[in-house]
Amino acid sequence: MTTPALPSDQVEPLLKALSQWHYCTVIVLHGGCVFEFKGPFPAGSFSHGYYNLNSHGKGFEGHLNLATIKQVSFQDKPHRGKESYAFVFEDEQGAAIFKVFVGRDTDGKLLDNQVEQFKAIQQHLRVNNSDGTES
Repeated sequence: MTTPALPSDQVEPLLKALSQWHYCTVIVLHGGCVFEFKGPFPAGSFSHGYYNLNSHGKGFEGHLNLATIKQVSFQDKPHRGKESYAFVFEDEQGAAIFKVFVGRDTDGKLLDNQVEQFKAIQQHLRVNNSDGTES
């Protein structure tokens, strides 16, 4: 069974929702390197052809070309022996561009409200695709 993924037209709404999570881990994969940021996921807006993440100089920022994101899949598997959940933003070939992981508290415990939101988005997509209809 193929795990449903969010289509590209749902990327912007997901990014807006993530900006309300306040704390998460963002992993950017590029050229064999892994860049990691832990903190608030910034809100964004469109300008000059990009979705611009703006933390007002106080954290993670960037410029996303949403046209390169084909879909967002769900990563739901242990990482280093701990329960882990992430949204994986993928390109046309299915390669991960970046990932946004559910945040953890200072003791390393997953943030319950984010786990619930992650699973709700995942379940909503499964229910809507179970009869072959679009989500």
